[in-house]
Amino acid sequence: MAQQAMPPIGMISWQDLTVANAKEICDFYQAVVGWSARAEDMGGYQDYSMRLPGSNQTIAGICHARGQNADLPPQWLIYITVADIHESAAKVVELGGAVLSPPRRLGGGDFCVIRDPAGAVCALFQPIGLI
Repeated sequence: MAQQAMPPIGMISWQDLTVANAKEICDFYQAVVGWSARAEDMGGYQDYSMRLPGSNQTIAGICHARGQNADLPPQWLIYITVADIHESAAKVVELGGAVLSPPRRLGGGDFCVIRDPAGAVCALFQPIGLI
């Protein structure tokens, strides 16, 4: 199996949608855009990894608004790759933004959810190879 290249710093490298009923919305996107889904065990419920039609390439996640994700708004959340998650989170606050969800581990790295000074929400992601 070939090793995947590290996403470049600054690249939008992932997207998630966090909603109250992930299964219903997963089914919606499968019907509307043709994605297929792989259920991901979250310890008592399932979130979904969405794949391109006819492919095993995972391109997005559809997640339940539970646990640490309970307060996330129901919107597509982009993940922007950064070199140092803690340094970037500190810079967010220094420059007038807010860290809505502090840095924590997510599979292949660490991430946090931020709000910029204009009110837009996104996530910052530091892959394990950069940790």
